Amino acid sequence: MERAISYKLPSCTTNAAGAERRVGFELEFSGLTLRQTSDIVRTSLEATLQSETAAEHKLRVEGLGEFNIELDWNFLKQKAAAAGEQNRELLDLISDAASLLVPIEVVCPPIPLSRLNSLDQLVTALRNAGAVGTEESMIAAYGVHINSEIPSLDATTVFNYLRAFALLQWWLVEAHEVNTTRKISPYIDLYPERYINQLLSRVQPDMEMIFNDYLEYNPSRNRALDLLPLLAEIDEDRVRSRVEDTKINARPTFHYRLPNCNIEHPDWSLMFAWNTWWVVEQLAARPDLLDELSSAFLNAGQPLFGVSRKQWTEYIDQWLNDHALV
Repeated sequence: MERAISYKLPSCTTNAAGAERRVGFELEFSGLTLRQTSDIVRTSLEATLQSETAAEHKLRVEGLGEFNIELDWNFLKQKAAAAGEQNRELLDLISDAASLLVPIEVVCPPIPLSRLNSLDQLVTALRNAGAVGTEESMIAAYGVHINSEIPSLDATTVFNYLRAFALLQWWLVEAHEVNTTRKISPYIDLYPERYINQLLSRVQPDMEMIFNDYLEYNPSRNRALDLLPLLAEIDEDRVRSRVEDTKINARPTFHYRLPNCNIEHPDWSLMFAWNTWWVVEQLAARPDLLDELSSAFLNAGQPLFGVSRKQWTEYIDQWLNDHALV
């Protein structure tokens, strides 16, 4: 009998407009070519091909939206876009060869919370076809990105999610069993402790203060919780004046990059990544518990040494169990 897959629903399931919140996923893996991956998306989800180059395919799934499948290599993307149909055969050969070294990325559209299990059949089909993830490469830090829509763009909501993640970030690394290669990569750096102390010391900060603090300590996309897309949605000019990165795409979502992509494991599902992020969602909805934990963290700091990561992770693990948040 197959194990039932259950994606936990957060306390807040609607956005400020009253619509159901949506979540986008990005999967990075190897073992398949761009064409093979595109064909699997098409057949498993009954998708329709909208456009294609040697580096990117766009497919639309009725009721879900547009899926983007791409070879994560900017050089080939630029060459393919410039060439059009010229040299297509040569570029396709380069694409197939590059897929041995460069990860394939499937970027899913924002999907309603109640329909997240719609992606399970795609994950299974990719695995059965030979997709392999994080453990396959010692140099490419393959992962799963979760783009969870924020319930509201007001300062209080942003502040509470930031506090929730900052308090949980060390525990999340353990909960996800983040691969060693990914831990030492520059792509999923955690928030520095100086920023956490600054953040947790704030009392009802306005958006100006949130921007100032975040951009001072985190002027990079390379964070386990990259807030730049969300901040750009609020004030794109301000973000771009501080961070020069063309990959920042403004959207009302968090960009959570910590989970591994263990797609080659027989029982693996996106559920595992989502249900761990869910803990952040639940804590963010409880300002009373955030205040309690913030005080505990600030009081745990020692002169020169700060907070013991091991002791705080153990404390959080027990605390979450005591409050039924895991």
